[in-house]
Amino acid sequence: MGRRKRDKGLVKQSYGVAPFVLEEVEAESTLTAHGGLMCVVEAARGMGLDEVTRRHVSLKHRERGYSEWEFVESLLAMIAGGGECVDDLGALGADRGLVSLLGHEVPSPSATKKFLYGFHDEEQAVEDARQRELMPSYVPKQNAALVGLSRVNEHVIRQAQRSRPERTATLDQDATIIESSKRVAELTYEGTRGYQPMVVVWAEQDLIVADEFRDGNVPAGCDVLRVAQQAFDALPEGTEQIYYRGDSASYHHDLLNWLREETSPGRPRAIFAISADMSRELRKQVEAVEEWHKAPSDPCRSWGEVDFVPSAPSNKKGRKPDRYLGIRITPYQKELFSDGSSVKYFAVVTNDFERDGMAIINWHRQKAGTIEHVHDVLKNDLAAGVLPCERFGANAAWFRLNVLTYNVLSVLKRAALPKDLEQARPKRLRFVLFNVAGQLIQHARAIILRVAGRFGQWRVRLSEVRRKLAQHQARVWQPAAGRAADARLQQASG
Repeated sequence: MGRRKRDKGLVKQSYGVAPFVLEEVEAESTLTAHGGLMCVVEAARGMGLDEVTRRHVSLKHRERGYSEWEFVESLLAMIAGGGECVDDLGALGADRGLVSLLGHEVPSPSATKKFLYGFHDEEQAVEDARQRELMPSYVPKQNAALVGLSRVNEHVIRQAQRSRPERTATLDQDATIIESSKRVAELTYEGTRGYQPMVVVWAEQDLIVADEFRDGNVPAGCDVLRVAQQAFDALPEGTEQIYYRGDSASYHHDLLNWLREETSPGRPRAIFAISADMSRELRKQVEAVEEWHKAPSDPCRSWGEVDFVPSAPSNKKGRKPDRYLGIRITPYQKELFSDGSSVKYFAVVTNDFERDGMAIINWHRQKAGTIEHVHDVLKNDLAAGVLPCERFGANAAWFRLNVLTYNVLSVLKRAALPKDLEQARPKRLRFVLFNVAGQLIQHARAIILRVAGRFGQWRVRLSEVRRKLAQHQARVWQPAAGRAADARLQQASG
């Protein structure tokens, strides 16, 4: 490697396997490797997240230093860009071209860790530790900053509804395991250590409408009603029909009772389909089914109506009992399952008496394509799978920031990207959009980002994305409407 001096600084030259010379110049860069990443920033700012964050997330006790929004915005950009830990902010801050486009410095990893620590209440942690000894499946309460971060996410949900209104909301609820070797991580039901956060996904909008960070030993069925109620409360105005899908962790009769009824003005009763616990009584009734209907797409699978009324207090006098659908799975050649049985039985409980049983079962199974997909993206495409520290509140904030990133990307795809990219995962967006190199030019007191190439070969035009985002900001994401909705939310919460 050779060295020589230039006016701009030290230059290092190197030769490698490929036939080109590499020059590393120590100087202030006018280039950025993440020109398209500003689309995420502009989507967040266009929806008014900067103002909402300043209003609801308050951690600072002094004027100097970074604002809460600068921390949040930098983390959104880093997570969307592929960073998976706080230290990756250093690589983002080294892109001086991107810093110029942001208009502020990227906080250092050490400063960002202190910001995340603000979501953890040490005094509350002492009480939480005492409660965990009394009740291992205890879920700590959220402090005001964490609640404020959820308000920011609820604002994204409202803006997404304004961007593309949906009258139907299908909510899918489930928990996922995040493995962790941290000393304080608890054992999960799989025998590994980690955490088990729960999320609720609005399938039609591809949005996470509720999330709750939990220790790994907290069962997925713990307090599902409370999280479901948070998800229902987060739904914006204009939702006329609500559907709910869940696995056996959601099979709690307090949840079923709540879903059946109109519990608040304007909130319609929900149509649900939930995997039922295969109790001894239910299995007996499933095995007694005489008429089984073959599934057209799978000859090993059949379904039948089950005459079953649970003994749990889930029925009121004068109300029609729920509908139970049995599922029978038999192997092709009568071989045994791993547990030695020759037939497998499952059941789904629903209050939908209109649709065909097979249609309900297939619809119920579709939740695997929504909630499981969201879990996979959060942990593998974004940064939810790598928790920053041992402090529970800081990890909860980190997970919620990943939820916020997921939702911002979802809105960006639907509002400004081509239709065939609406289902694109973040890793593909990085390849076709976020990691577009550009040169910064100062001209007439303005910053110009120059992206060079052949237009016909670009998968996405940055200029078209920015145009659509600007139109949404001006015509759809009205700041006044957002403030009014937040005011109503604060008034309703007390």
